Amino acid sequence: MSDPHPTRPSLLVRIRDQRDAQAWSEFVDIYSPLIHGFGRKHGLQDADAVDLTQEVLRVVARTAGRFDYDAARGSFRGWLFTIVRNELRDLLDRQHRTIPASGDTGDQQQLANLPDSEADSSALWDQEHERRMFAWAAERVRQEVQVTTWQAFWRTTVEGHAGKDVATDLGLSVAAVYLAKSRVMARLKELVRRVEAD
Repeated sequence: MSDPHPTRPSLLVRIRDQRDAQAWSEFVDIYSPLIHGFGRKHGLQDADAVDLTQEVLRVVARTAGRFDYDAARGSFRGWLFTIVRNELRDLLDRQHRTIPASGDTGDQQQLANLPDSEADSSALWDQEHERRMFAWAAERVRQEVQVTTWQAFWRTTVEGHAGKDVATDLGLSVAAVYLAKSRVMARLKELVRRVEAD
């Protein structure tokens, strides 16, 4: 019996090849919403967040072939955060040079949305990254499993319902609920590990 989820080379290894359209499509699917959302949380208008996303993807495409994972130097997540932070800074600098500060509430709101420190910005990035990875993996796993399997996982893990209550509602045994939960969790972790592993 063949494995329905064969091990594939890491996405991060695969994007080093500019011709791997499937890898780049998957990368954009995963990371575009993360970058866009990060820009919005830093006070960018939607169009500016789209520009930020495009600039970051352009830089990644240009430099991914040179990215070599070295735990001592940091993670891919950290490397990508550095690119996002630099591009965000450049975008904000360009905006402030071209538009004189008016002191209106829009300017004040954008300043209020900026993190107090580099550590705050990094922590926000890490938090948003984890959320995005979960959302991306969950979208895929939900399509792979039966509805009751997904409901057993979602209701016990995300919504926090007791396994016994979920079992009764879904017409399953308590053991089947926890088995479903375990299988979904394992598949989520597998997908995230495949994407993030170097």
